[in-house]
Amino acid sequence: MAVTSKAALAVAGQEGFRIADIVVDDPREHEVLVRVVAVGLCHTDTLYKQVWEEPSLPPLVLGHEGAGVVERVGSQVTSVKPGDRVLMTFDSCGECVSCLTGHPAYCARFGDLNTGPALGRSVDDAPRLTTTDGKPLVGGFFGQSSLAGYALANDRNVIAVDAGNDDELALLAPLGCGIQTGAGAVLKELPPAPGATVAVFGTGAVGFGALLAARLTAATRIAVVDIVPERLDLARELGATHTINSAETDPVQALRDIAPGGVQVAVDTTGVAEVQLQAVQSLASRGRLGLIGLRLGAQFSVPITSLLPGMSVQGIIEGDSDIVTFLPALVELVRQGRLPLEKLVREYPLDEIGRAVSDSSSGSVIKPIIRF
Repeated sequence: MAVTSKAALAVAGQEGFRIADIVVDDPREHEVLVRVVAVGLCHTDTLYKQVWEEPSLPPLVLGHEGAGVVERVGSQVTSVKPGDRVLMTFDSCGECVSCLTGHPAYCARFGDLNTGPALGRSVDDAPRLTTTDGKPLVGGFFGQSSLAGYALANDRNVIAVDAGNDDELALLAPLGCGIQTGAGAVLKELPPAPGATVAVFGTGAVGFGALLAARLTAATRIAVVDIVPERLDLARELGATHTINSAETDPVQALRDIAPGGVQVAVDTTGVAEVQLQAVQSLASRGRLGLIGLRLGAQFSVPITSLLPGMSVQGIIEGDSDIVTFLPALVELVRQGRLPLEKLVREYPLDEIGRAVSDSSSGSVIKPIIRF
């Protein structure tokens, strides 16, 4: 039986989001119907809203950091059951080499399943989300489209978590993308050696995820680079040993003063070419840079001589996270107080999503969470 719920629609040619009632289809064999409790707003949501401008496109339901309670499951779902509190994350095929070797974030079909043209459509090409008068909507964004009161997820991108109540579950929502991306970049892809220096460029949710993760390692210096003084203050409160305002100070020289010879690990969360070059120039010989930030049309270009002393540059998707081991570990770290997400979030009702986007864009809020 289909359900009706409120949702935030991205409508081509219109600013902001339109709040409307939608109809969410019944779950099929490997699907899970989730009553959404909360969803984190991610930079990728607003980025994708900007490109959803072709007039012929139906409205799109975004949202990919969903947390909620399982209402119904398809006939082949065994991993969760009705009543489970769950987190939703990115989708993956489960069949390619990356998925079969424990790296679903590098799934061969990642683009198609999460942001591609086949979003939210069944094998018979029928829309899974519609308006209340039957007009098609585009769903399935990152396998969930959770900016709605109900979401259809797949058994591969939903996991039951230990959360005592809906408030605690809402706090965990950003683990589904932003926090796991930054944390995974440091803990899984670029783990620093004992005594290393880690530099984090950018203080959005991804950057703070990287900072909080670096604090869990044996790195002895953690430097954060940004231009927003309030965020730099919070970074120091949350464990940064050094902060650099790059609007006032040359970050490359500052980092080399902090770590003579350069930093061993750097993470760029900005996607800005100038900042990426600064990150490369701050590296020590054999230093490693992870590129996480996404910006439309951005190019990565540095002089080859900057990389010849053994430096490496690596693109990173979703922190190489997996739903079986890494997400549960992050949940436990939050519950232990070692990932203090409560310092990063602010909650908004659905009808204030415009203010949430504005606050995030201005830098006054690091991670908005929409509560249902």
